[in-house]
Amino acid sequence: MKSKDRNARLAAERRGRRGELLASIMLMLKGYRILGRRVRSRFGEIDLIARSPAGILCFVEVKARTAGETALDSVSMHQQMRIGRAAELYLAQRPQLGAKGVRFDLVTVAARRLPQHFPAAWQPEAWGSTRL
Repeated sequence: MKSKDRNARLAAERRGRRGELLASIMLMLKGYRILGRRVRSRFGEIDLIARSPAGILCFVEVKARTAGETALDSVSMHQQMRIGRAAELYLAQRPQLGAKGVRFDLVTVAARRLPQHFPAAWQPEAWGSTRL
């Protein structure tokens, strides 16, 4: 049983890495500059950190998606709060990066489909409108 669990985790890890790679490529083709991949903090991991062509700092969550699932439903409120806290810590260490604004994007990846980018997909509650 443990071998099955381990194999499932490894498969999910491979899908996640592949999804993040596809999301990175798609964002770069749109003119984004990738600043970080799988950025870890004590609050959790941020899949991608990118600068938009307009200079906005984007914290990007990458999600594998099923056909019936809506994009925003794929990121739970708990995940949004965790990513928000991790982003806040990241910015506290690099305040100059947020000078032109900050937003939270979502990229969904599904089999046999191009990745979909949802700019400003959510805003963590704790951030309020003053930070974005």
